[in-house]
Amino acid sequence: MTTAADERSGLQERVRSVARMPLAATADDATWKTLVAFCGYRVGLALLVAMIYAQANAVFLIGVQAPATALTTIIAYAILSVLLVVPAWMREPNLVVQVTAGVLVDVVAIVLLMHTSGGIRSGLGIMLLVSLAAAGLITRGRLAFFHAAVASLAVLFEQSFQLWRFDAPPNDFVQAGLTSLAFFATAALGFSLARYARTSERIALERTVDLANLSQINELVIRDMQDGILVVDSEGRIRQHNPRVEMLLGPLPPGRRPALAEYAPEVAAMLDTSRGGAETTFMQFRSPRSSSELAVQFVAIGTGNPPPSVIFVEDVGRMRAQAQQMKLVALGRLTASIAHEIRNPLSSISHAAELLGEDSGAPEGDKRLLSIIRDNVYRLDRMVQEVLYLNRRDRAQPEAIDARTWLATFAKEFCEGEKVAQDLIDYQVRTTQRMLFDRQHLDQVMWNLARNALRHGKGVTGSIRILLSPGNSPGMLVLDVSDDGPGVAREIQAHLFEPFFTTDSQGTGLGLYIARELCEGNGARIEYIQEAAGSRFRITLKGA
Repeated sequence: MTTAADERSGLQERVRSVARMPLAATADDATWKTLVAFCGYRVGLALLVAMIYAQANAVFLIGVQAPATALTTIIAYAILSVLLVVPAWMREPNLVVQVTAGVLVDVVAIVLLMHTSGGIRSGLGIMLLVSLAAAGLITRGRLAFFHAAVASLAVLFEQSFQLWRFDAPPNDFVQAGLTSLAFFATAALGFSLARYARTSERIALERTVDLANLSQINELVIRDMQDGILVVDSEGRIRQHNPRVEMLLGPLPPGRRPALAEYAPEVAAMLDTSRGGAETTFMQFRSPRSSSELAVQFVAIGTGNPPPSVIFVEDVGRMRAQAQQMKLVALGRLTASIAHEIRNPLSSISHAAELLGEDSGAPEGDKRLLSIIRDNVYRLDRMVQEVLYLNRRDRAQPEAIDARTWLATFAKEFCEGEKVAQDLIDYQVRTTQRMLFDRQHLDQVMWNLARNALRHGKGVTGSIRILLSPGNSPGMLVLDVSDDGPGVAREIQAHLFEPFFTTDSQGTGLGLYIARELCEGNGARIEYIQEAAGSRFRITLKGA
């Protein structure tokens, strides 16, 4: 599983844990840091009380009833406050124990200071509100009410002791009661805030999971898109791209944010044109690196002058090939059914012509007509066979073929079938590897290429040259079929492998197209190689 998937799984588990947990402490990293801060506040409060007692006690009157007890309490409170920082920093023991211990220290110390300073009238009990509020926010549960109850009982008990020991007025209980109510109000507020924080955390985590899922989906979609995507800022620098761009336009130059003008000057020029107010944002060009016909579309995003843009790069050739392939699949099914219907009457015509030709007393005119019938029947039969081959691409059964034996057999059969001299074909094998190809498909491809070479060559010894040699990639072979003819004009080279394209009035225009389809069905590639003289077709196939 990928790292992004692991992170998403962790977030989902955290959402489930937050949804399941009661209103109690969750010892995550942020909570522990909050506890450390709370302990730091306690240390600061103890030091502040000690400073006031030492420097300004004439104003605040802390410990006026029992100075020795007050001094002991302040010293003990300061020491315990410092000691409580250590377990909070080490995160041991658990969170609830540490928070409760800290609140008890606060309650005991502050109530003792209240006792030595005249009871509830000293106003020191207000300091417990901060401790109770912080404890409630840290524990995030009903434990805050327990802390408030402990503080209220301590204040009421101290006030009762004041009434019994120092004859405090009974109406001081009103202030003590109000202080206790303030404790519970603070606990309730902390409890409500804890519930809100818990709900907010769960929602935030759910949104985080959704955003992580959406981000991963976007990344996968953009990465696997057949169109290239470039994000260009207002300065013309590439900020983001997907892998498809490098397949269409070539690898990006080194640098964190390469300039578009340096990487693809044609695209940069068209982007400037579109930013200049051109009506169209969809333009086509031929990439000099890949020789592919590409189309680019510009979409402005954000604000600025000029604004950043998203550039979509599409392979027009691929789109046309897909559309053509869909048409040809339907056409292949139709023509295959028609071809099967044609073969039966065609065989009958051919057989009848053969029977008529056996009559030795037929006039010369009839023999000429029979010859025309035979030639056209042969042409129609070849066309039917080629049409039927349109549906054989996916039926490839590659096998390891010994090149020397197969080429010798092919050259002999081709010369006998075309009624030409045996030395017309010159074949050479410069590898010990076998050819991995469907034998019937290889026969069909080579017959098509050899017929073209015979048609356009000079027809002398060695006019058709066949060479099998190792390819540039390991495990690959190169099979070249050349002739000594005039070659193929540049303007029609791009249409050589298109179906039904032919320069021969007697041809069907399916030979090279079928050769390409059969090669692709066997994991091979056929291409035309420009020569100074003559023509060369190259098949790059797998070796065995």
